[in-house]
Amino acid sequence: MTHLVIAFAVFVCVFGSAMVGLQLRHRLPEHHLSDESVGVIKLATGLVATLAALVLGLLVSSAKVAFDTESSDLVHNAANVITLDRALANYGTETQEIRVLLKRTYADSIDIIASGDSTQLARLGSPEALHRTEDFQRKVEALSPHNASQSRLQARALQIVNDIFSARWLALLHAHATVPPSLLIILVFWLSVIFGTFGLFARRNATVVAAFAVCALSTAGAIFLIEELSTPLDGVARVSVAPMREALSRLGE
Repeated sequence: MTHLVIAFAVFVCVFGSAMVGLQLRHRLPEHHLSDESVGVIKLATGLVATLAALVLGLLVSSAKVAFDTESSDLVHNAANVITLDRALANYGTETQEIRVLLKRTYADSIDIIASGDSTQLARLGSPEALHRTEDFQRKVEALSPHNASQSRLQARALQIVNDIFSARWLALLHAHATVPPSLLIILVFWLSVIFGTFGLFARRNATVVAAFAVCALSTAGAIFLIEELSTPLDGVARVSVAPMREALSRLGE
């Protein structure tokens, strides 16, 4: 919802600037819109448009990288969970309780991530979740190996547990990553200047107004896309939990 509000605010600013430009055209003295003046304004606007295009492109690229990284981390984490379950299975029957706990905890995590609700996602970093994590790790540490093979499997399981929980905290930190407000404000200001200039040089009619509305909507859509991709665990554009569900189906085999 927050991202939709931001996108709507961007649309209002950009489209409103174009409408202001259309109104100013009829109020400015004629010599302010001479060929020389228009040429200078177009050059200045072209510079601002280039800056805005560069920043917008970089933001989209950065947000897409963040989204792809989060998706890759979830897949890697799912593979680690399967590997951990197999290591515990190879250890012996005494790890059965730990494997059941692993599957139940992982299923709860999948449900929370799949919900896309920021309130639910906050539970992943709650003190209760931290205690469950530490309790699971203590159960693995409490295993008493009877031979060298079990010692190696226990050490490997502990290493995988550390990797899984490190990746979990990294995912939570990425979930709160957002575009800096100052950068977004500057970008919207540049876009407003550009559209205001467009309106200044256009004659008002239904076609022009409709074109400005579509372009402003497209610009707001780009900002919405950036915001969504920057928070890959919630919102409309979320990472897929299909690899996690596939991993869950293999636990306990």
